[in-house]
Amino acid sequence: MKPCAPLQKMRIRPPLDDDEYYLNPEGFQVFTEKYLLDRGYCCGNGCRHCPYNYKAVPEPKRTQLLEKRKAQQNEKGEK
Repeated sequence: MKPCAPLQKMRIRPPLDDDEYYLNPEGFQVFTEKYLLDRGYCCGNGCRHCPYNYKAVPEPKRTQLLEKRKAQQNEKGEK
């Protein structure tokens, strides 16, 4: 069994600010674009506010997410 890294070398992030996330109606934590930009990369999980165009999300999910985002943007533009 591999030993755990010493605590000094572990990256521990301070608690999130209110503008870095919100809770959706189902109670899940949703990261904001600000938080995701500060993180600096696409994690590949298909985050709702991903500013990296889902770069690390595998196909076909990436295409589906991009199409969904485009449809939502079109709806907002029509209103």
